[in-house]
Amino acid sequence: MAFDFTVRTKEDLIRAVREYGFVPLFAGSVPGFSVEEHAVPEVWYSPGSDDWKVWEWKGPVIRECGCAYGKFFENKAVFVSREWFPDLANYRRDGYDFDARWDDGLAPRKDRDLYELLDAHAPVLSKALKNLGDYRKGGRTGFETSVTRLQAQGYVLISDFVYERNRNGETYGWGIAQYSTPERFFGPAFRETVYRRTPEESYGRLLAHLRRLLPEAEEAALRRILK
Repeated sequence: MAFDFTVRTKEDLIRAVREYGFVPLFAGSVPGFSVEEHAVPEVWYSPGSDDWKVWEWKGPVIRECGCAYGKFFENKAVFVSREWFPDLANYRRDGYDFDARWDDGLAPRKDRDLYELLDAHAPVLSKALKNLGDYRKGGRTGFETSVTRLQAQGYVLISDFVYERNRNGETYGWGIAQYSTPERFFGPAFRETVYRRTPEESYGRLLAHLRRLLPEAEEAALRRILK
């Protein structure tokens, strides 16, 4: 099951997510472990080009294979299959749901405020979420820091990308991230499985799976991306 594929089409990317479980979008500290390093030039961004097909496929890939997407490894975006996300969330949450994390003093107030706002309106576009929470100049600060940390901890994911439309109904610009919680995105299947193992057991499963995917990678590197 070594991590070895070529991305020429959206279907190639969907197959990779389903087969490997973890597919980072951008190159990171483990060589060869990303879409960027496996995509043909025709579908990857090049300077001066407005055509970046992989970027346009992110929303469809999430919808069609029902995977999680977010900044899960080294603060960089990763597709994670519905099969593997419960173990990742369990390990990163250290067995805590968010309310328990807050009650034990393990979450800053800014994270709690954003999480509760997001959970109450999920799925919600980033633009709408910022408006609801008054995240603007002169208003609240720390949106990007909190939403990135909540993703890394397994409490928040990106559930889609939505494009704005002009008066002719044509899409334009970059897709706007739509946020949700895993509980709302995956539903009962996630809630019933996320805490069924200890965090240590989930970590062991994750590490063993990454060893199979990346047999040439150093052990320290694999542990670092899971940290």
